[in-house]
Amino acid sequence: MVSEASGRLDELVRMMGTAPERVLPPIERWNPPDCGDIDIVIDREGVWHHEGRPIRREALVRLFASVLRCEGERHVLVTPVEKLGIKVEDAPFLAVEMAVEEGGDGPVLVFRTNLDDLVRCDEEHPLRFDARAGGELRPYIYVRRGLWARLTRAVFLDLAERAEERAVEGRAVYGVASGGAFFVLAPAETVKESL
Repeated sequence: MVSEASGRLDELVRMMGTAPERVLPPIERWNPPDCGDIDIVIDREGVWHHEGRPIRREALVRLFASVLRCEGERHVLVTPVEKLGIKVEDAPFLAVEMAVEEGGDGPVLVFRTNLDDLVRCDEEHPLRFDARAGGELRPYIYVRRGLWARLTRAVFLDLAERAEERAVEGRAVYGVASGGAFFVLAPAETVKESL
């Protein structure tokens, strides 16, 4: 069941249709020189740190996030004049809420990140599930520019409640539908063994 806190997210989703979209800097067009790395770390909980101390100014974190992209395995902050590498322990964002809206192709899952980005899950913004040691699944949704948000445990539990069994390429799997796409969580036999 989607949590009561999703009421705020539902309101944000409704407003998305009428509110102007957040405009991000055009970093795709910028090709500055690489100036090495800077001592900025985004920890597993999505907290930004500079020289070992949390960055407490939310506006500064949002500014940095607006110029962040992933190049291969490296995360970089990009300005018109320089590119600086930073360390990301897991994913640069956390998906902290989920809502469901009805679309022309069926339900659309909408996620809110810890920095208030709203991401509609579809083929352009897919879900992915990384298997960890011990069979633990770690869920992510694609946000932008090679950047992913890890779903918090509560959001993943909400998502798991929407899982359904389907046949995909001749095999039974569990997954979730959103935006006209189906995202596979795990083979059906794996899920049934864990029950």
